[in-house]
This record gives sequence, structure tokens and C-alpha cells, in this order.
Amino acid sequence: MARASDEFPVWHTPEGEPVSCLEKIKVLNENLSELRDLAQDALEDGVLMGCDEDQLRDVLAGIVAGLVNPYRK
Repeated sequence: MARASDEFPVWHTPEGEPVSCLEKIKVLNENLSELRDLAQDALEDGVLMGCDEDQLRDVLAGIVAGLVNPYRK
């Protein structure tokens, strides 16, 4: 059964236009799916090992917040 979080966004360019290249969209969606799966595994492992779920979610959110765009002008 698909969850709402399994849905992918419509990807946009910095100018707000939708990304139209199907290969780019495929790569973006595959990356997002892999990231979601890995984060889900990390959350489940942590909970099974007795860690606090809220702390795990905060750490995962912090990892995303700390990502650096090396292409920023």
C-alpha cells in the first residue's frame, strides 16, 4: 500500500519551471526513494535499539538541514 510520503514532487528549476527531462526526473525520484528507504531503515534500527524516536527524527532532519550545495554561485 502506497503512503502519501511515497509520492514524488513535481521537480522545478530555480526559475520555477517544471523539469521536463524524463531522465532527470527519473534520477531525482530514484535518489529520493533510496534516501527515504535508508532513513526509514536508520529510524527503525534506532528504535529497535532503544533510542528515542523524536531524537532520531531530529538527527535525520539535522543531516538534511546541514547539506551543502557546492554549486551555489
